[in-house]
Amino acid sequence: MKKRSLGKTGVEISEVGLGCWQLGGADWGDVSEDLALEILNAAAEAGVTFFDAADVYGDGRSEEMIGKFLKGRASGEALFVATKLGRSADLYPDKYTEAGVRAAIEASLRRLGVDVLDLIQLHCVPEEVLRQGDVFEWLRALQDEGKVRHFGASVETIDEAHICLAQPGLASLQIIFNIFRQRAIEELFPAVRENGVGIIVRLPLASGLLSGKFTKDTTFGARDHRTYNRDGQAFNVGETFAGLPFEKGVEFADEMKAFVPTGLSMVQMAQRWILDRDEVSVVIPGARTIAQVRENASVSDLPLLPDPLHERLANYYRSEVQPHIRGRY
Repeated sequence: MKKRSLGKTGVEISEVGLGCWQLGGADWGDVSEDLALEILNAAAEAGVTFFDAADVYGDGRSEEMIGKFLKGRASGEALFVATKLGRSADLYPDKYTEAGVRAAIEASLRRLGVDVLDLIQLHCVPEEVLRQGDVFEWLRALQDEGKVRHFGASVETIDEAHICLAQPGLASLQIIFNIFRQRAIEELFPAVRENGVGIIVRLPLASGLLSGKFTKDTTFGARDHRTYNRDGQAFNVGETFAGLPFEKGVEFADEMKAFVPTGLSMVQMAQRWILDRDEVSVVIPGARTIAQVRENASVSDLPLLPDPLHERLANYYRSEVQPHIRGRY
């Protein structure tokens, strides 16, 4: 597993991480505690050192699973856990206070079983909260107190990313970035390079569309966000299928199977495409099976995709995909 620096923090992390939304046991269907721990351990054995959670994933369950996992690992192992705050009912959408942020961090510390958070990220908080800026002052104060080592923000839009980039001390931005959602290349990455901020890529497979395994008849469980948020009924539509209508996304994925180089899976091509960008610090695919963990980790060992393929994918995005993306972007 190759390593990359998280922006200018100097922290070296695996370039393939593990997104842990699914370990909350909600929003992606049920995941038992035993399976959650097996997934976490399989990721570590595959060289993954970066794990991303949030306090609202399963109402804290994802963090609790990571906390149990950490207890079972050797002391001194170089594992890095990022978590998030800002979407709990105590704060979202308009109740952000310093006391509330502090309480959220203390709760994450307890669930993870650690004394300091490696990285705390604002979790898709409203744009007006980012513009107002007090929340960043509170995070800096908690950093000075030794509660957090680094702070960043997970955002929905390019505009929100630029607001955050103006904040001193920002370590990272977490964004949706994949073959179906390429706007950041021209509109964000130049500023990221200038500011030395790390990029954490979520939803690299567009909620599974870029696995190439779905058909228009594929269904998901009632508790799976790919059912209840398919058209943005619960939260930003971009968090599900990259904002594409499901049936249209399946059409695109089927057409793109012809783009996949010999010897690669579509999953590998999609994530290698992301890692070919130097601005990216880590990609954080989720996984609900050990096989998925290993396939994701294998991307680190793959060679860069050829330039003609990058050009072909860019052209396909601009001409076919981009006009169908919905939601704030």
